[in-house]
Amino acid sequence: MKIRLILLFMFLCLSFSLASGQANEITSNPIMIKFTDKMVKKHGFKREEIDSVLSEAKVLPVIIEKMTRPAEAWPWHRYRKIFLKQERMDQGLEFWLQNEAILKAAEKKYGVPPEIILGILGVETKYGRIKGGFRVIDALVTIGIDYPKRSKYFMKELENVFLLSREEKFDPLALEGSYAGAMGMAQFMPSSYRHYAVDFDNDGVRDLSHNVSDAVGSIASYLKRHGWVAGEPITTRAKVSGDKYPKFVKKGMKPKVKFGDIAKYNVIAEDKFSANLKASLIELEQEDGMEYWLGMGNFYAITRYNHSNLYAMAVFQLSEEIKALYAKN
Repeated sequence: MKIRLILLFMFLCLSFSLASGQANEITSNPIMIKFTDKMVKKHGFKREEIDSVLSEAKVLPVIIEKMTRPAEAWPWHRYRKIFLKQERMDQGLEFWLQNEAILKAAEKKYGVPPEIILGILGVETKYGRIKGGFRVIDALVTIGIDYPKRSKYFMKELENVFLLSREEKFDPLALEGSYAGAMGMAQFMPSSYRHYAVDFDNDGVRDLSHNVSDAVGSIASYLKRHGWVAGEPITTRAKVSGDKYPKFVKKGMKPKVKFGDIAKYNVIAEDKFSANLKASLIELEQEDGMEYWLGMGNFYAITRYNHSNLYAMAVFQLSEEIKALYAKN
């Protein structure tokens, strides 16, 4: 019995030593020292405030693994299968019916239709069912220290976590989200949370984790502030031929070519729109070859949520399926 107690004591001491070692390693890391200095000088935090939080953070290798294997790098035919499932469509209809008044209010104020809000909620978190299992502090500290190519951006997000926590009276160690630090039903990064989240039910708190009203209103607000225009088209299928259309694709995600000029690139739209309406040409990889779409300003607004044509197309197609179900209801 004595031997067992001694071994248990040694194990506990070792565990405490390893945990303390990692905590000390984080707070003494040059990146974190510079960060703490900035938070003290620029934002008036006390050094011990920052250190007490950072000392509780953990560097998690699994986060870096996920950062290097994003689903947005997959071909479209594989990516869309994640989201275009009947279960997710049915859950979207259920959410719509349960929260119809909130969705209508958001559309009235921001001009974003319910199905688009539901498309984003469905892709991001299955309508709040999967909000991420990582502490935001762990995610941002890990990437800030161990992923140099994105360190600058994620250290800025870490700065915003502390500012957000002070503004909203959140415990920074209690915030949970994705492996990249996105939070709540709407999966806002900390900077987006601070700048674009809204208190849609006017209860004094912008709560994207538990408050459906705030999540719905914040998504609609975000899209409007990133260029969404009520009533304008989103996307349409296109046919391409010849060797000029790749130049159109290479112009990027932002709509730059007027519909009146797309024929110059040997592109034909399935639907007709104003000659002055601008579009981008989207190339999506199916199992039997490429398919093409034209994305307008509202499609581009969706890509501001996640800078990926695959993401925006998944949101759009899921939204169309949910809208069809609602129409039948």
